[in-house]
Amino acid sequence: MEVFKEFVVCIKNTDHAASLEVRKIYRVLPDSKATQHDLIRVIDESGEDYLYPSRYFVPIALSEPLKKAL
Repeated sequence: MEVFKEFVVCIKNTDHAASLEVRKIYRVLPDSKATQHDLIRVIDESGEDYLYPSRYFVPIALSEPLKKAL
């Protein structure tokens, strides 16, 4: 079952240290094909969206004011 989460926090960046920062919040873009392969599409440090292993992230809930600020 696919669950769309708008924001995630990075908990691992193995082989992607230049693109992902551990403990940083990232915006998720929906991608049903990626989800089928245990991947997640996020906007990384380059400002572009890329696929990463889902296990590198944990979904988080943000308050409305914080969502607007991000």
